Amino acid sequence: MPATTIHLVRHGEVYNPDHVLYERLPDFHLSDRGLRMAQATARYIAEHSGINHAAAVYSSPLDRTRETAGAILTALNAVRADRGEDPLELHTDPRLIEAGNEFRGRRIGHGTGALWRPENLKLIRNLHKPTWGESYQSIGRRMSDFAYEKVDQYPGQQIIVVSHESPIWSFRHLLETGHPEHWMFLRHTALASVTSITFDSDTHELLAVAYADPASSVS
Repeated sequence: MPATTIHLVRHGEVYNPDHVLYERLPDFHLSDRGLRMAQATARYIAEHSGINHAAAVYSSPLDRTRETAGAILTALNAVRADRGEDPLELHTDPRLIEAGNEFRGRRIGHGTGALWRPENLKLIRNLHKPTWGESYQSIGRRMSDFAYEKVDQYPGQQIIVVSHESPIWSFRHLLETGHPEHWMFLRHTALASVTSITFDSDTHELLAVAYADPASSVS
């Protein structure tokens, strides 16, 4: 029974001195610490005898995910060069992008992002099932579409996918519970963490979920 594993990596810390909700806005890059986090996770992947044989690397098109994926590719391709293998290239896919949010560009709790403002209260009705942007159902569908497509494309192999907290956790929650809706404050997806999901390549059946936090000690 061939099995395909998708390693979902969350991007590293973002440079955001104004503490705004950057969502899908351009020009939000990794901070210095975020780059070190990405490099720590890249070392973990490069030293892992299973993951370092990954057949492909995918990323959300946003700056912070592509930069995290870049660090991973640098480490992974060094290992591949030692084995005499051709380097991998980065593929981007819009289905991996951050969830849409109507608070983008604002600082939550302050100014135009203050939750007491009438226009904001209309958006926030239920933190378990957000109404302020893209629904969990939409996130779950696009992540599922991507994942099952790649299971079929890479049967019996492993791929690395760099995305964002909400898409990664929503997809995992969908697989484990049957629905993507969840309490957003209970997500278990640290910065630069790796959520590894293994599927039966023939049936798409979920076989295993594993989690690692290689950048937890990065300061």
